Amino acid sequence: MKSISLYKKITSENKEYVLSKQFLRSSTSIGANVEETIGAQSERDFLSKISISYKEARETHYWLRLLKDSNYISYEDATEMLSLCEEILRIIGKIQITIKSRNS
Repeated sequence: MKSISLYKKITSENKEYVLSKQFLRSSTSIGANVEETIGAQSERDFLSKISISYKEARETHYWLRLLKDSNYISYEDATEMLSLCEEILRIIGKIQITIKSRNS
């Protein structure tokens, strides 16, 4: 998982533990909440859990920008991770739109 590798890199190379921990928490929460959607008991439950994943992805995007702007991660790492995060946001966002449109 790229987020865990990046966290390890930040903590070992830069000895930064506060921002990186927030990044690790939010980034791993995306997948955990997506996993929970698989066991959703209803479409409403599914939408709730996928919406939490979206919020965690937004938060992850924030922490990545902050880590980049604070020079804790390289431009290359930031570009790659921000791109991946934006792709996740687009995918989860489209899932939310689809579910909401089915309920309208």
